Amino acid sequence: MMSLNQEIAAATHLQEADLASYVINATKEVFETMVMMALEDSYPLKEPVTSFHCSVTGMVGLAGTYTGILSIHCPQHLALRITSNMLGMDVDEVGEDVNDALGEIANMLGGYVKQILSKGGLDINLSIPTVISGEDYTVNSMADSDCVIIPFTNEGDRFLVGLKLRKEV
Repeated sequence: MMSLNQEIAAATHLQEADLASYVINATKEVFETMVMMALEDSYPLKEPVTSFHCSVTGMVGLAGTYTGILSIHCPQHLALRITSNMLGMDVDEVGEDVNDALGEIANMLGGYVKQILSKGGLDINLSIPTVISGEDYTVNSMADSDCVIIPFTNEGDRFLVGLKLRKEV
């Protein structure tokens, strides 16, 4: 099981389970309201995942009193379904629409985490979302001890949401 760095948990007065529950609540809320998909979570992740095949990853960075990255990783066929639901039209190839949709989801989730970690979100800034996709790639931050990763499923398709955090001194 992957666990959150103790320093972060102590500094935020949040336990890993608390952070996981915030990410779970945020992800379910965003998907129910913006994507019209009901999700099941299966936290904790049993094995670390760093390699992705035929996938799309949306990421947003956090900087300020905390630095880190929030990421969503999903198989291309699920990214197409998510994008189609968000846009209300059939999207059948990974391109600008999918990048925009996954980037926007990462941004919404990052905004939710920012509000939790800082009073009113004033001392943490979010980066512009970055989206990568490909046949085979690795995200090294997913293997770190200070990364909490939550698997979600919808209609048998699984995707991951990761939150890597560090408190700045």
